[in-house]
Amino acid sequence: MKTFPRVLARRLAAACLGLGFMVIGAAPAGAQVFNPETFTLKNGMQVVVVSNHRVPVVRHMVYYKVGAADETAGKTGLAHMVEHMMFKGTKTMPAGAFSQMVAKNGGRDNAFTTADYTAYYQNVAVDKLELVMRLESDRMANLLLKDEDFQPERQVVLEERRMRVENAPGALLSEQVEASLFLNSPYHHPVIGWRNEIEKYTLQDVVDFHRRWYAPNNAVLLVSGDITAAQLKPLAEKYYGVIPARPVPPRQRTEEPPPIAARTVEMRDPDVHQPDWQRLYLAPSYHSGETRLAYPLQVLAEILGGGTTSRLYKNLVVEQKLAASAGAGYEPDSIGPSSFFFEATPRPGVSMDALQTAVAAQIRAIATDGVSAEEVAEAKQRLHTAVAYAKDSYGAGARALGEALCTGQSIADAEAWPARIAAVTPDSVSEAARQVLRDERSVTGLLLPAGPQDATTQAVTTEPVPRLPAGLPGRELR
Repeated sequence: MKTFPRVLARRLAAACLGLGFMVIGAAPAGAQVFNPETFTLKNGMQVVVVSNHRVPVVRHMVYYKVGAADETAGKTGLAHMVEHMMFKGTKTMPAGAFSQMVAKNGGRDNAFTTADYTAYYQNVAVDKLELVMRLESDRMANLLLKDEDFQPERQVVLEERRMRVENAPGALLSEQVEASLFLNSPYHHPVIGWRNEIEKYTLQDVVDFHRRWYAPNNAVLLVSGDITAAQLKPLAEKYYGVIPARPVPPRQRTEEPPPIAARTVEMRDPDVHQPDWQRLYLAPSYHSGETRLAYPLQVLAEILGGGTTSRLYKNLVVEQKLAASAGAGYEPDSIGPSSFFFEATPRPGVSMDALQTAVAAQIRAIATDGVSAEEVAEAKQRLHTAVAYAKDSYGAGARALGEALCTGQSIADAEAWPARIAAVTPDSVSEAARQVLRDERSVTGLLLPAGPQDATTQAVTTEPVPRLPAGLPGRELR
């Protein structure tokens, strides 16, 4: 289970997965994407099936509607800690045996925690599906939590934080920038949690969290691949349908106060040889703030940060030759507010001041002058081209729909995404830029060497920042 801070996870998700739902393009109005089948078990657990018969494999996923933003005060990181403990065995399965059994049967398994949901998955041959359903349902109902497992696993999480965040200046900066952006939202806290709180919570905290949230009526079963709903339903009833439902508390998100001041976070570290610049703007999502701007912001992100043809890359990397990389991204699927972000790395010999001035000019130009009809059309076409890749993936549909269902959308909302992107106009994209890319909504992060020089001294790549298709999971720890 890999662990990444939230901003870093966005880049890795885009670079490594490349196939989240929201990469899917602007197809004609009324077009569907994954055409899922769905039904609900008697205990309230929703089941979604995305058939893809290209190869005899399936991805089996269970999403729980709970994440780091649902933790109580003083218990940050507890959702991620519970994810770790889910691999520690049940009344009939010893600790560690879950993943061993999946591997022995030719499969792969993992899990990830985000601010808004936690998910567990296995990729297996279709004839091994019943096996993983038995294993996954067993740990939903019969997880055995022992202090002798908890104490060393908490040390594993602390070491994970040390390696992935505290010993990585860029990750540490990203954590501080997000904490500065979200003043009152639970997204202020890192998904892995603050070290001082990880050190203090107890096994009882884990037990209470698991009992509170890990119920079938608070979960979604998603299976994609060489399977149909008719084939899956008896298995779902056999393994998940027998688990009793339990009361689950309502999910709450505190509101952000109106932003009134731009903020800057500067970090200097002797281990920094590659300076970095980033800026986040407080942005609406599908469910928070000016929600009508969510779809135009996705097109804006493609215009600004959609690879080597994007505005930022062409201007800063190719033409002005100030940056080694430059990009932008936005994710709309948070229950609470989201962020629209920019990132750039200076070329060797280029000062951070020069890079900042150039990026700021690009942001100011698009916020002031808007976008052209040609740019919008090209961005929508690039998104549309990606639909074939998402449909070819046997796992993309399950992941995309799981994210949607755990953050307040319906299957109909998710399937309507192409039509809603197709309806985006140049005027709506320009309005979104004006509304969101405002100084008072921003936090700027600077990562510099510990010394008077802020120019990079090592050779750097000239590849673009990996494109961040809107809707891919952010704030994620794996």
